Amino acid sequence: MSFTVVIPARYASTRLPGKPLADVSGKPMIQHVCERAGESRADRVVVATDDERIRSVCEGFGAEVVMTSPNHASGTDRLEEVARALGFEPDHRVVNVQGDEPLIPPELINQVADNLELYPEAAIATLCERIHDPEQVFNPNVVKVVFDHQGMAHYFSRAPIPWARDHWQGGTPLTGIDVSMPDNIGYFRHIGIYGYRVSVLGQFVSWSPAPTEITESLEQLRALYNGARIHVDVASVKPPAGVDTESDLQRVRQWLERRNNDNG
Repeated sequence: MSFTVVIPARYASTRLPGKPLADVSGKPMIQHVCERAGESRADRVVVATDDERIRSVCEGFGAEVVMTSPNHASGTDRLEEVARALGFEPDHRVVNVQGDEPLIPPELINQVADNLELYPEAAIATLCERIHDPEQVFNPNVVKVVFDHQGMAHYFSRAPIPWARDHWQGGTPLTGIDVSMPDNIGYFRHIGIYGYRVSVLGQFVSWSPAPTEITESLEQLRALYNGARIHVDVASVKPPAGVDTESDLQRVRQWLERRNNDNG
């Protein structure tokens, strides 16, 4: 069953303006993302942007580009516009790969696409990884997820879920008390890669923001609130961090430089 990778790429980043066009080992970062996506089993890789500079650069290295509205409230809205513009069938699978993930392993792209095929009851598929550090559990910037034995998500939260009542009743890292991880349950960090069925994209843009979504500032809670099932799988390989800041960009440049020197 075929699938398409869509790469949303915006020029206006608050922390790193022009991020998709930043030079990384002699190529714009968005080109690295397209190349990694092209190494997956996707039949098609499309860049979705609202910026002519990004379009020009992407078309220059041969990428397919769809221009989208600059007024979208979320990345999912942008994906839905692309799916509609390209006339995808309702059951077609679309994998959203962020334009600031130049090191994304193609295996993870395949994994979310495969899980939509393996779990027909799921409208959306995503990934997670095990948390071993209790400070990560209590960090609100780390999104946690709880799912059932089939991998279907119960909830995503910035809070520590599930709450280990007996284990943590003496305190938390936020109160300056050293705590450890409970042994009887796993904690999982959500990884922001998504596979969607086109049918749910059409529904998503018609739904109002959910109360839980507004409270947590987590868009995926809108899908759960409206009854769409989300499959969560543990990532088959460790995902490298994306690029949000200048220091992240330098880290990626150094990593690729070391790899190129090792291969040279």
